[in-house]
Amino acid sequence: MKKRILIYLINILGTIILIALIGIIIIVSLNGTFDYNHNDLGVNLEKEGPYVFFESDSIYSVNYIRGNRNDGFYLDTQMHQLNESVNIYCYFPLDQSSFNIKLDSNFENPISIYNDGEQILAISDIESGYKTFRDYLFNNEVIDENLNWSFGKGHLVLVGDFVDRGMSTTQVLWFIYKLEQEAKKQGGHVHFIIGNHELYNMQGKYKSASYKYYGVASILGKQHHNLYDDKSFIGKWMASKNTIEMINGNLFTHGGIHPDILKYDVSLDDINRISRDNYRKSFFPKPEDSVDQLILSNRKGLSWYRGYFDDKLSQDEIDNTLEKFNAKAIIVGHTPQWTVKSLYNKKVFAIDVKHPKDYKDNWPKKESEGLLIKHDKYIRLLKNQKAFEL
Repeated sequence: MKKRILIYLINILGTIILIALIGIIIIVSLNGTFDYNHNDLGVNLEKEGPYVFFESDSIYSVNYIRGNRNDGFYLDTQMHQLNESVNIYCYFPLDQSSFNIKLDSNFENPISIYNDGEQILAISDIESGYKTFRDYLFNNEVIDENLNWSFGKGHLVLVGDFVDRGMSTTQVLWFIYKLEQEAKKQGGHVHFIIGNHELYNMQGKYKSASYKYYGVASILGKQHHNLYDDKSFIGKWMASKNTIEMINGNLFTHGGIHPDILKYDVSLDDINRISRDNYRKSFFPKPEDSVDQLILSNRKGLSWYRGYFDDKLSQDEIDNTLEKFNAKAIIVGHTPQWTVKSLYNKKVFAIDVKHPKDYKDNWPKKESEGLLIKHDKYIRLLKNQKAFEL
């Protein structure tokens, strides 16, 4: 009897181990991870902010959250004139660091095409990981130890999905804003390309946002969708950005370009204008085919398309799309990869990798990667500066 029970238990244990191994293999093959060791500092709201809102045509408020769950929360709010020079800061609880920001509400739409021969570093899908983002830039000498821009006239291209799925959305967005201001002064550029998760936030869709920001909105006396609406400073700034840009002959967009674009006489400027006009409007399919429907589609649109990874496109379709825009290659995020890699005879570069999270650990452990383009070479650039030409 004891022997039968022992055999039975061994069989159950073996089955459990087998199922676990199959699960691990499936998760790893899909670029997934297990999360563990969550740090409670992620929901620390003391000094959380800044949250800046336009109160009128000439006044905006700068808001920080103070306090804690035991003693209660309150707002530290200051009002400023729109033409006033204001210096603010953004605090990061994990290591008790902060960085300073100078506000400038004169938002300009970026141009669509840049051609200056300078080096390019592209990274995507940071997903609210401020520490990951900051440390990658520091290790690869885009910023210095004081978090200031040190990339000269270079191009830092952020290929979408820098928000959601994490607890440092506010820090990430203000850090991008800060670097953009500093880069301009040195003749450099920070290109913030809009991805589908930026669209989610601008359209008030928060299924992927951290629960932390429901609490933040409540303390601010607002709804979640107000955090990035057209009364929000950072939301209005984000809505000024492009969906696609070409830099030194390379196209950058979050998802990709569906080959149906070949049916239309449309320029990059046209694509960006149509996209910006609709950032705050939820897409729904309409009966007629049009270039607007294609650009905005949540299946075929530039911020959503995954067609480069389902083996249904031909090399000719890729080449013809690039030829339409007089481009050499296209760089995309959105679809997770194990490493930064090239496809279609080095005409498509996929750079969405699994980045570490700020407030939790992951297994299998991953390190950040990006794509460096220098002297017409495409280089997989790791966090530790290791570089591999693709």
